[in-house]
Amino acid sequence: MKVVLFCGGLGTRLREYGDNLPKPLVPLGYRPVIWHVMKYYAHFGHKDFILCLGYRADKIKDYFLHYDECISNDFVLSAGGKNVSLITSDIQDWNITFVDTGLHANIGQRLKKVQHLLQNEEMFLANYSDGLTDLELPKMVEEFKRSGKVAACICAPPSQSFHVVKLNGDRSVVAIEAVRDCGLLVNGGYFVFQTKIFDYMREGEELVREPFTRLIKADMIMGYKYDRFWSMDTFKEQQELSDLCARGDAPWEVWKSKETA
Repeated sequence: MKVVLFCGGLGTRLREYGDNLPKPLVPLGYRPVIWHVMKYYAHFGHKDFILCLGYRADKIKDYFLHYDECISNDFVLSAGGKNVSLITSDIQDWNITFVDTGLHANIGQRLKKVQHLLQNEEMFLANYSDGLTDLELPKMVEEFKRSGKVAACICAPPSQSFHVVKLNGDRSVVAIEAVRDCGLLVNGGYFVFQTKIFDYMREGEELVREPFTRLIKADMIMGYKYDRFWSMDTFKEQQELSDLCARGDAPWEVWKSKETA
C-alpha cells in the first residue's frame, strides 16, 4: 500500500532545534525521525511513499536528494577508496513522491492535495512524520479489513509525563495521577484508510475534526487500542528516544530483529 506522510508542520514543540529545521528532520541517532518512520513501513513491505511537504520543504528534499547510503549502512572500501560496495541498503527500493502541499495547510488539506495520487488505490496508509511505535502493523491492517470501516487509527495513552489534577471547587486538590494512568487515549496516528475517506472530506477541513466526526456518526472509524510503545512529540521525548538509539534499545526499530535473525 502507498504511505502518505504529513511533513509540513512547523514543529513548534521541538523549536529547541531552531526555526530552520523541519520537525521530520529532527535527529534520532544520526538519522532523522522521518527516516525511522519510513524504515518502519518499509519493514512491513510498504515502500511507496507520498510526502506532503510544507514548512522547509527544501530541507526535506535536499536530505533525500543527497542521501548517502554509505553513511547509514555497512560497506566495503577497496582500491584505495575507488570502489565502494554496500553490504546493506536502505532506500534503494523506496519510491518517494514529494508534493508541496502548502506552508499553512492543515492535515486535511494536505491529504486532499494528494488525492489524485491515490485514485487507483483501494486502501492506503497515512501518518504524521514524527510518531514512532513498535506496533505490529499487519495485525492492525487485517483487523481493519475485516471491520468494513473507512478509517482507523491507533489509540494510545498520552506519552507525556505530566499529571492530571482533580479539584473540589477552585482550590482543594482531591486527586492527582499520571496522565498515562488515567485511562485517557489519544489519536496516535498510524492511519489506515479506504479511499472512500475522501467522500467524507470537504475543502479546507481538518482531518480529525469534521471528516472524523462524520465517520463517527456513520460508525465508520475503527480505534485500534495500543498501550505498548508509542512516542515522539516534544524535545524531552526526542532526548529520551535518542538515548534509546545510542544504547541500541529502540523499540520502534522492528526491522533490526530481521537484520540480526
